[in-house]
Amino acid sequence: MSAGRRPYLDLQPIGNVSGTVRLPGSKSISNRTLLLAALAQGSTTLREVLDSEDTRLMLAALRVLGVRWEHAGERAVRVHGAGGALPGKHAALFLGNAGTAVRPLTAVLALNGGEYTIDGVPRMHERPIGDLVDALRQLGAAIDYLGVEGFPPLAIHEGRLAPREEISIHGNVSSQYLTGLLMALPLLGARTRVRIEGELISKPYVEITLNAMRQFGVAVEREGWTAFTVPAAARYVSPGELYVEGDASSASYFLAAGAIAGLRGGGPLRVEGVGRNSTQGDVRFAEALEQMGAAIAMGEHWIEAGAGSAARASGRLRAVDIDCNHIPDAAMTLAVAALFADGRTRLRNIASWRVKETDRIAAMAKELVKLGAGVEEGADYLAVTPPARWISGAAIDTYDDHRMAMCFSLAALGGVAVRINDPDCVAKTFPDYFSVLAGVARA
Repeated sequence: MSAGRRPYLDLQPIGNVSGTVRLPGSKSISNRTLLLAALAQGSTTLREVLDSEDTRLMLAALRVLGVRWEHAGERAVRVHGAGGALPGKHAALFLGNAGTAVRPLTAVLALNGGEYTIDGVPRMHERPIGDLVDALRQLGAAIDYLGVEGFPPLAIHEGRLAPREEISIHGNVSSQYLTGLLMALPLLGARTRVRIEGELISKPYVEITLNAMRQFGVAVEREGWTAFTVPAAARYVSPGELYVEGDASSASYFLAAGAIAGLRGGGPLRVEGVGRNSTQGDVRFAEALEQMGAAIAMGEHWIEAGAGSAARASGRLRAVDIDCNHIPDAAMTLAVAALFADGRTRLRNIASWRVKETDRIAAMAKELVKLGAGVEEGADYLAVTPPARWISGAAIDTYDDHRMAMCFSLAALGGVAVRINDPDCVAKTFPDYFSVLAGVARA
C-alpha cells in the first residue's frame, strides 16, 4: 500500500440510492488518445481526460520521451505532437500497473528507434506481454526480458526494423497486444496486415482503438475479427480538439446500484457521460443488467437504471448465464449484482480476468464467500449463488485492484456493513469514487 493511503474504509448499510452521477473520462480512451496525440502532426486539445493514476503515468512517460504538453483548463490537456517518432531516444520508464500504458508504449518504442527500459509494480511483472513482443520481433524489433521470459520488465533496443506485408499475433490473452501493435504500425510507413491467431477477446476494446486511430486520420481495414491492415500512407494528424467519453466501466457500479435499490422501491440512478452512441463495449453492461430484471432508460449521453416491475414484485434480480467476452471489466459488477439474484448466476468467457490488475477470478471468488455467497470458480468462468444469510462486517481485500474496491462497495446495499481494505486503490481510474457514492446514497 502506498504511503498516505487509508488502510480501510467502513461502509454502513445503504438503504437507497438516487440522483445523477457525472462520470469521469474513460481510462481506455484517455490513454489511447494521449499517445496518439503525442505521435500526431500538430497540437491536440483533449477535453474530459481522466485524471487518475494511470493517465498521470502516461503523461509522465510522454514528458520523459520529449513530448511537450500542458493542462488547458479543468480536465483538459494540450499535447504538442511529435509528427511521427517520439523525440526521446533514451528513457527508463516506470508505469506502475497501467496496462493501457505498458502495452502501447512497448509497441511504439520498439518501432521508435532508441534504448528504453519499461518497468512497473510487482504485479506488472506477472502480467504477460510475450505475445506482443513476439509480434514486434517479426518486424525486427530488439526486445529483451529483464526478468521472467514473457513478462515485464523489458529492455528495448534500436532494432533492425524490416517491414513485412503480414505478421501474426495471438488474440486470446489480451486485446491490448493488438491495440499496441496497431497504434505503433504507422511508424513503419509500410502497409502491414496483422493476422489474428485464435479467438480475439475483448473485441469492443479493439473498436475503441480503431475509432481513436480514425479520429487521428488513420483508417485501419478490418476483415471481420481475423485480420487488420494498416495502410502504407498512414500518418497521425491532429484533429485539433477531442472530447473523451465518460467511463462506461465506472458507470456499471452506479447502474447496478440503481437496479438493486429499486428492488426495495428506491432509485432510479442516472449516469451522464455515456449513452446509446458510446464507442465503449462496456456500455452493453446495461443490456446484461436488463437481462437480470433491471429497468433501463438510455439517451444519447446518459443511462438510467432502476428495477423492473417483476424484480420489484419479487424483491430479487433474475439469475442469468451470460457470455461476458464483450464486457470483461464491467462483468465484475455482475458478480456482485448476482448476490441480489433469485438463484445461481454464471459468468462465462472471462479468462482475461486472470491477467488483469490481479487474478480477478480468484480474488472475486474469495471475497464473495466472505459475504456468505456460494461460489464456483473455473478457468474462464465464475458461478455465484446468493447468500442464504448475509454476513455483516466482512473485510474485503482489494488486491491493489480498483475494480475490486468499487464492485464490493455495492455489498452495502445488502443491508450489511462492509469494510473495504485499501480503498484508495480506486485512484487508478476513479479517485473520488467513494465520495461520489456517498453523494447518491441514502441510509
